[in-house]
Amino acid sequence: MTVVLVIAAHTDDEALGCAGTIAKHVASGDEVHLLFMTDGVGSRLVTDESVLQRKNAADKAAKILGVSSKQNFDFPDNQMDSVPLLDIVKRIEGVIDEHQPEIIYTHHIGDLNVDHQVTHKAALTACRPQPSFCVREICAFEVMSSTEWSSTGSAPFLPNMYVDIADYWDVKSRVLQAYSDEMRQIPHSRSI
Repeated sequence: MTVVLVIAAHTDDEALGCAGTIAKHVASGDEVHLLFMTDGVGSRLVTDESVLQRKNAADKAAKILGVSSKQNFDFPDNQMDSVPLLDIVKRIEGVIDEHQPEIIYTHHIGDLNVDHQVTHKAALTACRPQPSFCVREICAFEVMSSTEWSSTGSAPFLPNMYVDIADYWDVKSRVLQAYSDEMRQIPHSRSI
C-alpha cells in the first residue's frame, strides 16, 4: 500500500486535475488523502448557502472517490498570495507529518490561477529534501481552464508521466458531476 496526498487549492481541482488517478490509487488499495487550501468560493458572491453547497459537493466527490480523508484549510480564495508562504508551508508540513505520504499530487506552477501557483510553491517547499523524508515522488496535474490559459511567459505544462485512467473514467465523470456548478457546456474545457 502506498500513501498518497493530493494538495489542491480549491475543492474541484482534484476532480478536474486527477480524479481518475485518485480512483486508480484507491482501487489499487492505496491510502489517499485530500487537502484543500481554500473553500473555493471566496472570490465569488459568497453566501452561507454557496459555502455549504461547495462543501457538500466536495464531500460527495470524496465519497465517490473512496478517499481515506479530506481536509480543508481556510486560506483566502484567490488571495493566497496575500498569505506569507511560510505560513502555508508549515500547515502542509503538518499534514505530511500526519499522513507520511510517499506520493504527492499538486498543481502545475504555470497555472493561471494564483492560488494554484502558491499551492504548488508551498507543496514543493514543504517537500524539500530532508533526512528520512517520506515523500519520494511529486507529480503536478493539469487543471483545464487554468493550465491552458497561462501566459506565454509562464512555464508550459509539459508532462513526463501519463496515467491510463480508461478504467476509471466513469468514476472521474461522477466526481465531475458532483461539482455540477463548475461544469460548462461543450466545447468549454470544463465540459464532459
